[in-house]
Amino acid sequence: MAKAAKTTRKREKKAPAPGRPTRAESEDAVRTLIRWAGDDPDREGLRATPSRVVRAFEEWFAGYRQDPHEFLNRTFSEVGGYDEMVVLRNIRFESHCEHHIAPIIGRVHIGYLPTNRVVGISKLARLIEVYAKRLQIQERLTAEIAHALNDVLRPQGVGVIVEASHECMTTRGVHKTDVTMVTSEMLGVFRTNSETRNEFLAAIGPARATRNGH
Repeated sequence: MAKAAKTTRKREKKAPAPGRPTRAESEDAVRTLIRWAGDDPDREGLRATPSRVVRAFEEWFAGYRQDPHEFLNRTFSEVGGYDEMVVLRNIRFESHCEHHIAPIIGRVHIGYLPTNRVVGISKLARLIEVYAKRLQIQERLTAEIAHALNDVLRPQGVGVIVEASHECMTTRGVHKTDVTMVTSEMLGVFRTNSETRNEFLAAIGPARATRNGH
């Protein structure tokens, strides 16, 4: 039987900060950056680039217009007595770092130990997408996913591991390729019980052999 989940945290605002520029202002900003880079935004190959970039931003940062709790709001209590760990591994995501707006590409492994309710697995993937489609740092992305799931489902525990390649490091600056950053957030029994934590790590083990999130 499905039912709406209750949350104790105040709902997050869907809209970005006030004073959002118009589409025309955003396209003018792209033209300015093209000129700053040394090219002519009015030449044939670049005339449509400002509008394309703004449309890309709408897709890349759609998470600011979504409430992650809404995707978790429909839960199921009829699980036939199932009370073991639920693990979804190897969920690919694309995000952008807030320091250089460079891509972060990787995979998320997520698990929870239900109390009496579960959520559809597609909703877990959507939860990740909402937070990934914002300007991010990987540490915050990891924590936000874990705490949102914990706040809505109130399970016995939650575990989230994120592995990703950061193009702000691979395509600029130190130019170090084949580097993967790994972050984790363990809540409830995933933090306090080593057996539960080790079971989660063992369950995602084969998936973690994938290199650089691809």
